[in-house]
Amino acid sequence: MSIRHSLLALLQDQPRYGYELRVEFEDRTGAAWPLNIGQVYTTLDRLERDGLVSKDGDDGGGHVVYSITDAGVAEVAAWFEGAVDRDNPPRNEIAIKLALAVTLPGVDASAVIQSQREVSVRALHEHTQARKAVSANQRSSDTAWLLVLDSLIFQAEAEVRWLDLCEARMIQSQGNRGLN
Repeated sequence: MSIRHSLLALLQDQPRYGYELRVEFEDRTGAAWPLNIGQVYTTLDRLERDGLVSKDGDDGGGHVVYSITDAGVAEVAAWFEGAVDRDNPPRNEIAIKLALAVTLPGVDASAVIQSQREVSVRALHEHTQARKAVSANQRSSDTAWLLVLDSLIFQAEAEVRWLDLCEARMIQSQGNRGLN
């Protein structure tokens, strides 16, 4: 996830200070990816160093207000125009855990799969319920949160299907070992 580009995009709307950026990001994404306030300010410092934002003084309450520069506008426009690179996929802890479970002696990979399936099905249920609740009383401002919920639902569904495939492969592998 690009915090850098997300903060720049929010600054296109209006100048803000760090805490406002954090709240706005979490409001627009349904807090699916909470931001640490320290991470926000560290990112703002880097953006300023890179000439993508500038400090506009403070808001009278001691908060430093940041605004996007022309270079920042160009950077965020390029981000929106380009696709997210899939050449280097993010680390998937579940895939790593299962890959190790099936290759290490003494680890019950089937139990790992079952445990994860319970968590994934529960997440799928929670995201689906949240989507139903938001849809029932949908406001125009809920569109962003619904998009995030749809993404989370599809990811959870895919994860459950993948876990089913992992289990089938384990059974097939055990059957093949019995034939040798």
